[in-house]
Amino acid sequence: MRLYLSENCALKNLETPSVYDIRADELYELDEEAFAFLAKCAVKDGADASEAPKDFIGYCISEGIATDKQPHSIKIRRPLIKQSPVPSLRYLELQITDRCNLKCRHCYLGDTSSKELPLESVMRTIKEFEEMQGLRLLVTGGEPLMHSCFEELNNALTGFSVRKILFTNGLLLTKDKLSRLNFDEVQFSIDGMQKGHDALRGSGTYAKVIENLEAALDSGIDVSVATMVHKANLDEFDDMRSLFESMKIKDWTVDVPCVAGNLSSNEHLYVTPDEAGRYFSYGFSSGMHGSSSGYACGLHLASVLSDGTVAKCAFYRDIPAGKAVDGLAACWQKIAPIKLSELDCAAVSCPSIEECRGGCRYRAGVADRAESTRKFTGISLLRDVYKCRSYGYNDDRNQGTNP
Repeated sequence: MRLYLSENCALKNLETPSVYDIRADELYELDEEAFAFLAKCAVKDGADASEAPKDFIGYCISEGIATDKQPHSIKIRRPLIKQSPVPSLRYLELQITDRCNLKCRHCYLGDTSSKELPLESVMRTIKEFEEMQGLRLLVTGGEPLMHSCFEELNNALTGFSVRKILFTNGLLLTKDKLSRLNFDEVQFSIDGMQKGHDALRGSGTYAKVIENLEAALDSGIDVSVATMVHKANLDEFDDMRSLFESMKIKDWTVDVPCVAGNLSSNEHLYVTPDEAGRYFSYGFSSGMHGSSSGYACGLHLASVLSDGTVAKCAFYRDIPAGKAVDGLAACWQKIAPIKLSELDCAAVSCPSIEECRGGCRYRAGVADRAESTRKFTGISLLRDVYKCRSYGYNDDRNQGTNP
């Protein structure tokens, strides 16, 4: 029997050799022998199944990693098995434009100047990310559908062995656009039920985004939702949970916005840590930017902004690691990982630190950037008080005890 790597899978030579199921968003770690065998399966003629143990073959077939049916076409270029950098860059936030059709009251971008990454730069960056063994490509804005070459970008995405995720406010994602979409997942921003969502994004936006979200679900594409906690939606989370569970949304991410951009002038939407802490528990997300034991958030994440700046994440545009034109790999080397042992959380022996990962580093330091940053990177070492509250800890604890 000949065995072939499934069309939806790609080999990834990360810190541990792995195979990534792009469609299911599952990463399987392998030993060197299994990795070498699947590399043979990835070529046109496949591999002889007798070269691997029967239980391993059975597992690969049952998990959809491999198949005994030769693919009619190989849509994904495989295998690209260069060694990744360490730490590996697994998640790339690609902000292709800061143009948007909304003026959301919490948007961290604030006033924008209609910048967008040229298509050539976008394609070069995606290719570099793939070669660095990347897993998830997060295409964001602004509103990414407003990029002047979005259709050309969408058409080119089928050639890359990464999971493509479109982040959108949902208003422009018509059934016609959905029918041509070459993404594996769409994440909609929904910031409450009608009252709460429209308070943040404008009258009538909720009804439209729900209509387009339902169309996306009907199309069969994976759908996730991101929600920000704000004053106008605090009484709507139970209803949102019921709605999203009934819709069978893949992931629901709940977070608190950082005070930046438009939110700075909309104080009536602020929520205090005491108010916001309990809402983190509402999400049922598997997590988009996973870290590793001993490290704070974003160990495997970088962002490319609409002006070509590369940074730790989109909030850190003022602490650039370089420009995409200089090469993604070169910029990635300049983004220093943050160890949990460096955080104030570790100094008080917080028992939740491994699970929490110290929360959001930008939000932890946004209150007083001058005094709460490391001089050489500007990354805060203070506690993210919002996340502390979500675990039941008070701000004045000194031994990591849960009051």
